[in-house]
Amino acid sequence: MSLDQLKDLIEEAARIISEANILISFTGAGVSAESGIPTFRGSGGLWENYKIEDVATPEGFRKNPELVWRFYLERRKKIKETKPNPAHLALAELESIFRDLSRKFYVITQNIDNLHRLAGNKNVIELHGNIWYTRCSNDYCENSRPFYDDNIDYEEIPPRCDLCGSYLRPHVVWFGEPLPEDALSEAFKLASMADAVIVIGTSGVVFPAAYIPYVVKEHGG
Repeated sequence: MSLDQLKDLIEEAARIISEANILISFTGAGVSAESGIPTFRGSGGLWENYKIEDVATPEGFRKNPELVWRFYLERRKKIKETKPNPAHLALAELESIFRDLSRKFYVITQNIDNLHRLAGNKNVIELHGNIWYTRCSNDYCENSRPFYDDNIDYEEIPPRCDLCGSYLRPHVVWFGEPLPEDALSEAFKLASMADAVIVIGTSGVVFPAAYIPYVVKEHGG
């Protein structure tokens, strides 16, 4: 691609963004890689020292909840040392601009690191949960609703629910689990209304989330 062609593409993208009344950004792990958070599929990725089935599946949690919690506490510690990068900040600024123009901007993310919110984005849909939230593993417990939890050093691992005594678990989506119905429904609703979508840092191969850009296109975006 020549520089002139690249310039034309950038100008066209800027025009589409400037004309949108409802704009969404669909983001994945690549956005946070610049902040020092390893990607799942990248070389030297976060999971290389662990078997996925041991630390990121319901079966792994049932088999060894202590290992799972130590893994996620390690991730919390690493994420706590990071900060939003220019990509996060640019999306936060874009939301602010749209708000001033009485337009709508939303981030729909597959990331669990909370960096979009730290950057300043308010309208964030987290399809895979948020590592800084915890919930009871007992679906019938009142604590099954996720609550904010920035603990990185529990006295007891795995931690237990104060109400029912069941193990607490990180509020993230594991392999083999469905995406949260409310988040996914809201994401597809926004995609059907959006005038355009900015896709950043995702391979677009994890479904059903990967359908989001196609939904935008199917509805005229």
